[in-house]
Amino acid sequence: MSPARARRRTGMGTLRYTANMSADGYTVDAEGSFDFTQPTDEILAFVNENESDVAVYVLGRDMYETMVYWETHDPGPDPNPHTDRYAEIWQGVDKVVASSSLPQDAVTSARTRLVRDLQPGELRRIVNCAPGTVSIGGPTVAAEFIRQGLVDDFRFVVYPEVVGGGLPALPRDARLRLRLVDSRTFDGGCVYLRYAPR
Repeated sequence: MSPARARRRTGMGTLRYTANMSADGYTVDAEGSFDFTQPTDEILAFVNENESDVAVYVLGRDMYETMVYWETHDPGPDPNPHTDRYAEIWQGVDKVVASSSLPQDAVTSARTRLVRDLQPGELRRIVNCAPGTVSIGGPTVAAEFIRQGLVDDFRFVVYPEVVGGGLPALPRDARLRLRLVDSRTFDGGCVYLRYAPR
């Protein structure tokens, strides 16, 4: 039995891994761009619904530097209720940044703790103490925990583009037995896939 399945049986917390990816499985392309994952309002609304139970974000350096934008999100003259709602979600949850290289003074968001070397035991403690779901973001920081079978819930939005290389959403050497528990197709051809360990 995987650690994730054992945790579900004992009623402990949930560790979720979410990624936007190309049809060939990359979160960013070979140039480091994720422009191919630009969401529609339909997808933004769906993401907000999915993120509503998150209590803690665990992020690597790159993901944190991308997401910290939401700390000071400005609706501007043409506000979008979906992006405004996501800013509220981001600002309302605790953040753990797992990075050995991010300077402490670069952590500019509230409710944020920097961890230099996030070990499985510490991640389990975070998950078990959280009042809701813990969402781990960024394929690099998530990779070892995926390999170890610690992730309970995999959620992917797959965009209908092939980018030919880049950063894979899942570690190449991971072996996972998963079952599909939910799916949805969006206008424009994006597909949502949710898996749980078998």
